[in-house]
Amino acid sequence: MSQEPSGDVGANWQKGSSQARMAFLLALRARGLADVAVLRALEIAPREMFVPRRHADLALRDVALPISCGQTMPEPYLVGRMMETLDVQAGHCTLEIGAGSGYATAILAQLSGIVLSFERFRSLALEAQTRLEALGLTNARVEWDDGLEAGPAAGPFDRILVHGLLEDTESLDAALLDGGLMVFGRLGADGQRVLVRRARSGRDFIETDIVRCRLGPLTRSKSACL
Repeated sequence: MSQEPSGDVGANWQKGSSQARMAFLLALRARGLADVAVLRALEIAPREMFVPRRHADLALRDVALPISCGQTMPEPYLVGRMMETLDVQAGHCTLEIGAGSGYATAILAQLSGIVLSFERFRSLALEAQTRLEALGLTNARVEWDDGLEAGPAAGPFDRILVHGLLEDTESLDAALLDGGLMVFGRLGADGQRVLVRRARSGRDFIETDIVRCRLGPLTRSKSACL
């Protein structure tokens, strides 16, 4: 089921100035990102292609940005921490729930073997898939569906990334292979939102809090758009 990531995905991508990208990377490294593969994926992924045109000048800034359908594109640092925590390898099959603009999907596609991503908003799903195709990322696809329902049925997976707060992991646990990892957000006892790493070992699961985050609650069911 595994597949190697597409070739040199950065070869034909439209890039900003080298100085701006260097400053972008330095800012991420200063905040603690250290995984070379993740930093490389963040470097060559054209974030400007995934942000609304009116915010194109902020694409290489470490800030969250609004996208259509009332959704938010997380800051690159959080995307990077998700990827480092997920520890994706080239032979892995990865499930993503909440593709949004497709930016994190493009990062995952560089690190993983196969990426299956779900987005509940039809317009976002179509736009994200179009961007991935334009970049030649043939090992990733975005489907319009409720990922919490459709995702587990498509498994099992080596890695699962959920862009939102998750209370009940039961259905996703069943879709995670032994030795697999899941990363998602959770509302802690103190009311703070935190990124969580959940690792499977046989029938046991071990959770580790990683970093505070601003992930929002997940909404069930499909939606055409807003």
